[in-house]
Amino acid sequence: MNLEKINDFIKQKNIAVVGVSRKPQKFGNFIFKELVKKGYTTFPVNPKMESLDNNKCYPNLKELPIKVDGVVVVVSPEEAQKVVAEACESGIKRVWLQQGSESPVSINYCTNHGVSVVAGECIMMFAPPVSFFHRIHRFFWNMLKK
Repeated sequence: MNLEKINDFIKQKNIAVVGVSRKPQKFGNFIFKELVKKGYTTFPVNPKMESLDNNKCYPNLKELPIKVDGVVVVVSPEEAQKVVAEACESGIKRVWLQQGSESPVSINYCTNHGVSVVAGECIMMFAPPVSFFHRIHRFFWNMLKK
């Protein structure tokens, strides 16, 4: 875990979330909604959706109305490789590969293109204010050296 990269990422205020879904119970939707509640300007990204909870959904990172400070990736590792490449092409300098989205290929791509990458961590364990549940979760992860 690289706390410097984590802290830098969560200080940003304009965040895209790639991996929102039509299924409300999906984790990408939870992350999107929680970041909005926490005061982040958040943009949902899914090429197959027009909106999420009355928020315009964007088909890709290049279509966002502003250049975001970072992108949270909540898709399969194979799909994440494409998202990482698009983030680099779009000039996005921070990528958070949510647990289950990371792969050595994506991590190396970010590193080789000067993009700060957080991989294998849950953003909800760090984005303030952190809920009691996520503080406990982070405590146990730290104890287990995850």
